[in-house]
Amino acid sequence: MPISRIAVGSPAEVGQLDVLKAGLAEFISMLIFVFAGEGSGMAFNYVTSNGSTTPAGLIQASLAHAFALFVAVSVGANISGGHVNPAVTFGAFIGGHITLSRSVLFWISQCLGSVVACLLLKFATGGQTTSAFSVSSDISAWNALVFEIVMTFGLVHTVFATAVDPKKGNIGIVAPIAIGFIVGANILAGGAFEGASMNPAVSFGPAVVSWTWDNHWVYWLGPFLGAGIAALVYETIFISQDTYDQLPRA
Repeated sequence: MPISRIAVGSPAEVGQLDVLKAGLAEFISMLIFVFAGEGSGMAFNYVTSNGSTTPAGLIQASLAHAFALFVAVSVGANISGGHVNPAVTFGAFIGGHITLSRSVLFWISQCLGSVVACLLLKFATGGQTTSAFSVSSDISAWNALVFEIVMTFGLVHTVFATAVDPKKGNIGIVAPIAIGFIVGANILAGGAFEGASMNPAVSFGPAVVSWTWDNHWVYWLGPFLGAGIAALVYETIFISQDTYDQLPRA
């Protein structure tokens, strides 16, 4: 079972130069992603008088996040693995591909990257609002939770299939493209209902800067549950044990 391969690591691991570089790469990748994704939504609201929830707004958000995530994953892939998402990091941890110590560093770096991106956007736009993710009045928080679980399951399953699986071969930029596409498609599916975050850090930055926390728990619990389920399913069913490279334990 994948759960048996979980490695905790040690505090000393976080002080290693390559691990610190990986954390910095996650910070920069997240900053790039959130600045482009959140910024595109702010720009669309500015030129259309709050039209981000219109069909055109959803398409704009889908394309902007798909393109930005493709770039963010690509630039971090060779340094940190290009997680750009605490839920992806959690899935990798559950699958035994990253230690808990390194995961915690990644989570901190990812959340800081999102907050800094939103602060920069607020400053650069002269104080425009960085809108926090919210649940539509037509559905409940529990409905939104299901959306986040299912969408993040699809995202993390895609990550495992294209970037983690030892059988993936040399597929180059296919992984970042596939990851960007599934996020863009999911935004079209869930964006109008609850924002379609799939990424706790992406939700965290705008929530901090706007200080809006309504139903914020949905955007942590849903992605983590979806990611954990995806990791267990893929590791148990699709990754053969004879091709698995186990992490060294501290």
